[in-house]
Amino acid sequence: MEYEYTIINANPHSSHELRSQLADFKEFRCSGVATDCTDGLNLILKQVPDVVFIDLTTNATNCFAMVTELHQYLKSFPLCIAISKNKEHAFEALKSGFFDYWLLPLNEFDIRKTALKLQKRWSKEPCTSTKLCLKSYKDYRYIDTNEILYLKADNNTTDVFLKDGSSISAFKTLKTFENKLPHNFIRIHQSYILNTDYISRINYGKALCTLNNGKTQLPFSKSYKDKIDDLKKLLTKSAINALN
Repeated sequence: MEYEYTIINANPHSSHELRSQLADFKEFRCSGVATDCTDGLNLILKQVPDVVFIDLTTNATNCFAMVTELHQYLKSFPLCIAISKNKEHAFEALKSGFFDYWLLPLNEFDIRKTALKLQKRWSKEPCTSTKLCLKSYKDYRYIDTNEILYLKADNNTTDVFLKDGSSISAFKTLKTFENKLPHNFIRIHQSYILNTDYISRINYGKALCTLNNGKTQLPFSKSYKDKIDDLKKLLTKSAINALN
């Protein structure tokens, strides 16, 4: 799973160091950096990241006030990770609901433990929403996931194809959607995620999945064949079986 993060840190050098450390972890993708809490609040409301790294070394009081204020505006609250030179603010961070507390200097072990904790946390929180929000600059589109046939990667963007024949481009990678969509969406290829509710045929010989009663064919790759096998078993079990 990929986690978008923002950084709030008055020290640009420290922010750069954090980004450099996180660059070794493919799970994390930076969506912005702010040097004070006012800009940080605006950045979080604009990007709605999964994780916010907050340096408490300076202006800790303002940082805690910003976190409290965030609750007024966001329904889906990002996980906050505190960074500090000492444990002075650890107790207050715990009371404020921070997910983790990192001590400087940063080290790979702490980052890896947090990444694994994030994976464990979100793997237990299946998606229950039937709406997908796609943002393009200041334009927000809300799409019923039941209307989506499949998603296709296009470099660092994703094209979302709907059952009415239209498509919408989203400025997110395909991996961003992989673990956020409902359980009936599976990734079958480096470039494709499909809605299994619209599958009408699985052809192992040609490595193709057919959707929408033959109108669309998508390839599946060997690296995702286990998912295709699981899907085939599920569909066969729920269908009227005339194989025997």
